[in-house]
Amino acid sequence: MKNNYRICRRCVMDTTDPDIEFDANGICNHCRRYYELASKNLFPGEEGERKLKEIVTKIKEDRKNKKYDCILGLSGGLDSSYVAYLAIKFGLRPLFVHLDNGWNSEISETNVEKIVEKTNFDIYRYEIDWEEFKDLQRSYIKASVVDIEVLTDHALAAFIYKSAAKRGIKFILSGGNFATESIMPKSWNYIKADAKNIKAIQKRFGTREIKSVPLLSILKRGYYKRILGIKTIKVLNYIEYNRSEAMKILEKEFDWKYYGKKHYESIFTRFYQGYILPGKFGIDKRRAHLSNLICSGQITRQEAIEEMKGEIYPARLLEKDKEFVLNKLGFSEEEFEKLMQEKPRSHLDFPNVVATLKFIKCIKKVLKPS
Repeated sequence: MKNNYRICRRCVMDTTDPDIEFDANGICNHCRRYYELASKNLFPGEEGERKLKEIVTKIKEDRKNKKYDCILGLSGGLDSSYVAYLAIKFGLRPLFVHLDNGWNSEISETNVEKIVEKTNFDIYRYEIDWEEFKDLQRSYIKASVVDIEVLTDHALAAFIYKSAAKRGIKFILSGGNFATESIMPKSWNYIKADAKNIKAIQKRFGTREIKSVPLLSILKRGYYKRILGIKTIKVLNYIEYNRSEAMKILEKEFDWKYYGKKHYESIFTRFYQGYILPGKFGIDKRRAHLSNLICSGQITRQEAIEEMKGEIYPARLLEKDKEFVLNKLGFSEEEFEKLMQEKPRSHLDFPNVVATLKFIKCIKKVLKPS
């Protein structure tokens, strides 16, 4: 690996991504893809303002006399919190929904409370049965698959869709965005929509039935989107979204606090990204996150390189988090470290919906008007 090591000359993605490709100028495929797709996903300036104004008008008109005109998953993290701020600015009436999987940090919970108090919007909270979710996470760790966070991401999507459908809400405001979240090697995560894969891994390694964790089959997702007409709006793609500026606004408006790194509003996510991924899979997600910010012009490559020199996980915090996480999940340190040494498996080693999704994609391509 050392002899063949390469790093992109534009961003900081490197050969720790086994599928990375470089052109003749030393620019990686992630950078090239970003710039190729930016015009189709980002709408800054006047174009974005016009498109967003049209979307907001449509949302308001769709449920003019209803209590809520849209729904927003609020985690207390930067992206969803900023979308909440924009919802106020645009005069929307969202229902906040908040999923508690047992890992939310004190900072993120406080951020949620401050936003709810300041906006006076309603919030619907759902607490997953901890013993069930714990068993699922233990199953994923035992399975040695790379994307343990699929469980939370999938459950959140299922919960939001179900909440919207129950209330007849057609628009979901999402904090997902191209400027900060579009660069990620395929081998570093897994598709979030695969309930079949979740059930298969739990059946193989778990001890409990899945009852309280929301799941979303392809058929159900299709029903929500195609039959009920529920649409997800990535609001941040229509503005000049800058993370640093967004933080300043949230601090001023809500006394919002930052939690250190991207997605670290969850204690488990911090441990997963800072210890499990680099220790077991050789993955440092900071590279992808920073490369995205380089491509979107929010930081320089040199600034990213300097940040990469810093500790991925400060020793004292790691020691504290490790003890907390292992105790909460019911692993002894010896048992956990033994699992860390096991050879990684692909999600595709278990039943999945990948072939079905490819088939659906082909059908859509055939049916698409020429």
